[in-house]
Amino acid sequence: MKRTAAVLTLLALVALAGCNAPVDDGGRPDPLFDRVGWEDGHWYDDPISVSTEDGLTEREREAVVARAMARIEHLRGKEFRESVPVTVISRTEYSERYGGGGGRDRFGDQVSEALLLVGENNSTADDRGQALDASVQGFYSTRRGEIVLVSDSPTPTVDRSTLVHELVHALQQQRLSLGVATDSQDARRAQLGVVEGEANTLQRTYADRCDAEWDCIERPARQGGGGGNSNLNFGLFLTIYAPYAAGPDLVEAVRDRGGWAAVDGLYDEFPASTEQLIHPEAYPDETPASVTVADRSDGEWRRYNRTPAGDTAGEAAIYAMLWANGALDVQGAAVYDYDSRYSAGWAGDRIVPYRNGDQDGYVWAIEWDTTADAREFVRAYRAILSARASGRPAENVSVLPESDEFGDAFRVTRDGRRVRIVNGPTVDSLPAIGGDE
Repeated sequence: MKRTAAVLTLLALVALAGCNAPVDDGGRPDPLFDRVGWEDGHWYDDPISVSTEDGLTEREREAVVARAMARIEHLRGKEFRESVPVTVISRTEYSERYGGGGGRDRFGDQVSEALLLVGENNSTADDRGQALDASVQGFYSTRRGEIVLVSDSPTPTVDRSTLVHELVHALQQQRLSLGVATDSQDARRAQLGVVEGEANTLQRTYADRCDAEWDCIERPARQGGGGGNSNLNFGLFLTIYAPYAAGPDLVEAVRDRGGWAAVDGLYDEFPASTEQLIHPEAYPDETPASVTVADRSDGEWRRYNRTPAGDTAGEAAIYAMLWANGALDVQGAAVYDYDSRYSAGWAGDRIVPYRNGDQDGYVWAIEWDTTADAREFVRAYRAILSARASGRPAENVSVLPESDEFGDAFRVTRDGRRVRIVNGPTVDSLPAIGGDE
C-alpha cells in the first residue's frame, strides 16, 4: 500500500507540474509526454521571441528548430524520433569542406557526353560540383543525422524554408526511407523525386501557413547562389534539379488520391522512372521497357567491366539535353516542367559506353511508346546535329568538327519505335562500336 500510495503521489505531482509548466512566449503548457505537434518545449503554434537581423544565438536557433520540427509533425502527422542538430556555415566554408569536383569518371563522362551535356574535355563531376557549390542552400547528412545550412550572409543566418526542407529529410530517414540502391541515374532521380518532392510540398505548405496564420521568423535576403554564375552548366543542372521540380507533382497527385497514407506507400514502391514524376498518371502501372544493346566488343573496342554495362538516361535527362541544345522553345519557369513533345512518349533507354585505348564511343538505344514519338525525337535530335555538323558522309551519319566539344561521328537510325545512336571518334569506328546497319 505504501508503494502504491507513493506512486500515485508521484504521478499526481508530475501531472500538477505539467499543468503548471512555464509556457514559451504565451504558448500552451507542455504536454506530459511527447506528442505530434510538440517538440522540446515548443508547440507548433507557439510564438517565439528571436531576432534574425544579427543572426541567431544558439538558444534562439534551438527554439526555431524545435518549433519547426513541431510544425512539420503537425502538417505530416508523424513524430520525430529524436532531435536533429543544426549547424550554419558560410558558402566559403561549404566550398572548402564539401565542395569541388570529383575528377574524371570516364564511364560517367561518356554517359553525359551521349546526352550532349558535358563535352569531351570536361568532367561531369566537376560541372556537377560547380553547380552545387553555387546553388546549395543546405543539406541533411544521413551519416551524422544532422543538418548543415549554408548562409550567404556575412553573419550566418537560418533560412526558414531550407531548414524546413532539410528537417523533412530527417523525418523521412527516421520514419520512412531515403531510397534504395539502383543501377541507373534515371531510377535514382525517380526515387529522389519522392524524397525531394515531399520535402518541397511540405516546405510550400509551411510557407503558406506562415503567410496566413503562423508567426514565423523572417527569411534572410539571398545574397549569393547560382543565379549569376555564367559558368554554370545549366543543362546538367536541369538533370540535378528534376526531382525537386517534378517530384512534387507526383507526391501531390498521390496524396490527392489517398492522403498522406498513400504518400507513405510511395516509399514502399518508389517510382521506377522520371517519366512517372513528369506524368503522375503513369504511376505505378507504366513501368520502363527493358532496353538491351548487343555487345559488339572486339579486340579493339570494348565495354567497361561493370554491371550493368550501361546506364539509363530517362525522360528528364532527355528533356534537359533537348533544352540545353536549343531544340526546345521554352523559357522562364516553364523550363522546369520537363515536358515536351520531343521527350514525352519515352518508354526506356540504355547508353552503353565503349573505349579503345584513350578513344571513346557509345551506343544509345531508346524505346518510345509509339512510332510517332520516336519520329518526333529523331527529328529534334538530327536538327541538333545538323546545326553543328561539318559533314554528312553517308546516310544517317553526321560528323561534328574537332573544334566542337562533341566533335565525333554520329549515326542515327530508327526502326519503328526504336531509335539507335552510335557515336565514335571517326566514321570508320562506328561499325566496330555499333555494328553495320
